[in-house]
This record gives sequence, structure tokens and C-alpha cells, in this order.
Amino acid sequence: MTDTLVPRLNVSAGAAAGAADAPGTALVETRKLSLFYGSSQALHDISLVIPERQVTAFIGPSGCGKSTLLRCYNRMNDLIDGVRIQGEVNIDGQNIYAPEVDVIELRKRVGMVFQRSNPFPKSIFENIAYALRLHGTRDRVRLDEIVEQSLRSAALWEEVKDRLHSSALGLSGGQQQRLCIARAIAIRPEIILMDEPASALDPIATAKIEDLILDLKKEFTIVIVTHNMQQAARISDRTAFFYLGRLIEYDSTARIFTNPSQKQTEDYVTGRFG
Repeated sequence: MTDTLVPRLNVSAGAAAGAADAPGTALVETRKLSLFYGSSQALHDISLVIPERQVTAFIGPSGCGKSTLLRCYNRMNDLIDGVRIQGEVNIDGQNIYAPEVDVIELRKRVGMVFQRSNPFPKSIFENIAYALRLHGTRDRVRLDEIVEQSLRSAALWEEVKDRLHSSALGLSGGQQQRLCIARAIAIRPEIILMDEPASALDPIATAKIEDLILDLKKEFTIVIVTHNMQQAARISDRTAFFYLGRLIEYDSTARIFTNPSQKQTEDYVTGRFG
């Protein structure tokens, strides 16, 4: 990936439905993005700006395109046969779909945490160290430092520090998900994508994940897909509502949940459909 980056833009809040603007420093800008699975169109002309070091939530009913859009930001959809994309996704002003972009380097900058925790069948330590070694970190002292730092950042260190060489599969579901977050942040991405990271967890584990997200946004830009309206209201700064592959409304979370400009949005967040 080229190091030549376009200077970032400072943009103002947009109140209209589908507004592309967001307050603060724009890190990710989606411009007229459409995605097709063969002849079927899944995303329609999506434009929005994701600000740096905030939590942006994507909400909407199942099949509305929110997870598909999330996977556009680290080009995970490239792995699906028959996918075709029109438009742009710019990170730091650079179109990540440009031919010269190194997808491996892109995925170092854009980490991902999936709906179900997926720890490697290795020790807790190796779950993090393995990814670091793949990216060139070999020094044992440095590995130890980063593993500890990552586990601390994921609020997991105190719970696992005495069993780092035990299997990660022996952790609880919530601990496994926090380990996956620790693994994602170990290589210091700019952006963390989270696809319903707490949907399989109990309320206590969910609360820990939410607290962790609020803490991580001090260092990382976070984009989260969630079906949980209360969760979006609790943890996100901005919320985008999608329906049938279209962006219906994008605004501050407070505005979306208290004074949306679109009736479809109001109906969804108040539980009238979805």
C-alpha cells in the first residue's frame, strides 16, 4: 500500500437522511458504493463518512446490507465469488479498491472481530503472538510486551495472566471474544470492524464488551454492526440505519434515537417494524 495519502478533511454534521458528512476528522469515506452478488444488488449507492476515534453503529433489519457494507471496509467481500463493486471506499483519502492497494496491508490497518468468537486452537499467548510473528515480530521480549499490552487493552490480562500457555478454547465465551479483540488490536490497526460482537454473549459478558469498546475508541476508530438498539444507543457516537440495501438515515446517535428525520428510522428504532 502506498504511503502517499491525501490529507484528511474536517467535515460538519449532516442532518439529512443519508448525509455523508460527520463531525470531526474523517477517516473512512464511502462514495456512491454499490455491491452486486452476480445480478443481485445488495448495496445501493451508499455514501457516508466515518469519523476518527468514534464508534459508528450500523443498524437495520436482517438482510439490509449492514454486514455487507462492513466487510467492504477490509475487502472481505473479495473472497466471495461473483461480487462486483462500484464506487469508492477511501481511508485516509486513498481508495482501498484501487489496483495498487495491497489487501494484506489493508487488513493490517483494518482489523475485524466477528459475531462468534473464533480463537485459534492454540494457547492464549499464541493466539496473539502468532499474528505478530506473521507480521514480522520475532523478538521474544517484544512479543511478551505486546501480548501483555493487548490483553490489558482488552481488559483480559488479570483474568488470564497465570494461564497464558493454556488453551484459549478453555476460556468462557465472553473471554474468548475479548481475546479475539486483543488479537485484533495487537497489530495496532487504525480501524476495528465488529460484526455483532456480543450477540452470542450473556448480559454480563455483553456489558464487559461494551465497556471495552468505549475504552478502545480512545485509540481506535470502531464500526459496529448490531441488532441491539439499546446497545447502539449506549456505545455509539453516530448511527446509520439501513433498509433493503439502502442507507436511510445517518446522524448522531442521539438524533437517530430521539428525533430522526425519516419515518422509516423512527418506526424501526421504536420497534414498529424490524
